[in-house]
Amino acid sequence: MSQVRKNDILGPVKVALQGLVYTFRTQRHMRFHLYVVLIVTLLGILFNMRLREMLILLFVISLVLVAEMFNSAIEATVDLVQPSYHPLAKFAKDIAAGAVLITTIIALVVGALILWGEQLWEEIKVSLTADTLGTPILARFILGALLLFVVVIVGKGLGKRGQVLKGGLVSGHAAYGFFIATAIMFITDQPVISGLGMLLAAIIAQSRWEAKIHSVFELSLGAAVGVLMGLVMFGVVPK
Repeated sequence: MSQVRKNDILGPVKVALQGLVYTFRTQRHMRFHLYVVLIVTLLGILFNMRLREMLILLFVISLVLVAEMFNSAIEATVDLVQPSYHPLAKFAKDIAAGAVLITTIIALVVGALILWGEQLWEEIKVSLTADTLGTPILARFILGALLLFVVVIVGKGLGKRGQVLKGGLVSGHAAYGFFIATAIMFITDQPVISGLGMLLAAIIAQSRWEAKIHSVFELSLGAAVGVLMGLVMFGVVPK
């Protein structure tokens, strides 16, 4: 533990720099994030980004760096207190890693929106309300898939068993299977193709039941979520 004298004004700064250097030396993800900061700064200068856009980018990236440092500090503290495996220790580390993931996703979304520009963003919003094939349909599908991912993750978090990518209260396979089948029903006017889509979605759900990964209730809940998202994106959203 670093000792800092009370009258040493620069002492806290030195200790903070030591922590930053230590994190950079020992944590691979921290080095990656710092490299990203340098690259983003250089690209911003190269593409003549406005000061406001650069400040927003640097702010969200700094959130990722701070989250990564807190994650490293929590991991070190947990390892010190509980060197052997313990479910609560794993839980603490997973939560800290989740915080880093959230800030990283936010930074990516903000960066993408800035790079797209206001004009392209307006075009995407217009395409979501259009009634033609092609990009509008693709935009609806991508947006629905992203929203469905969030709903499935939240649903899994509400359950008491299973993992994020396996098992859980809401079956992700069933949700996406029936979401795609519902989208096919609205995109095509052919009952045979629509029926085959629903049949394939049911086969996907049945395979998860055969593998004893999900119960009938979890599969039914996932199918309901998928169908509902399909109805919202392709039937309810204004055209």
